[in-house]
Amino acid sequence: MSGRRKWTYGIVIVALLPLALLVWNWSTLRARAQVGVGFGARVACSCRYVEGRSMKSCQGDKEPGMWAVSLKDLPEAKAVNAAVPLFASRTARYRQGWGCLLEP
Repeated sequence: MSGRRKWTYGIVIVALLPLALLVWNWSTLRARAQVGVGFGARVACSCRYVEGRSMKSCQGDKEPGMWAVSLKDLPEAKAVNAAVPLFASRTARYRQGWGCLLEP
């Protein structure tokens, strides 16, 4: 086998390794993402609609390790959506007298 072919196989293996790790850990990553978006939506909704703070201020309330969770304010519905692309998404809606509740 030529040296060039060995390099090609090596590069292909190195490129496929992260994909294999992603597939191997998919259920764990998805479960963690679901917990993260539920927590993020609930906390951000409470920050925004119970405490009355700005969404920019509420972004700082995310726990360490929640860098992948994006928050979106939905003012017409008094709700906040949290998402980790390809893994999970949850919405928490403010209800008078109840506070912020996660939608099923």
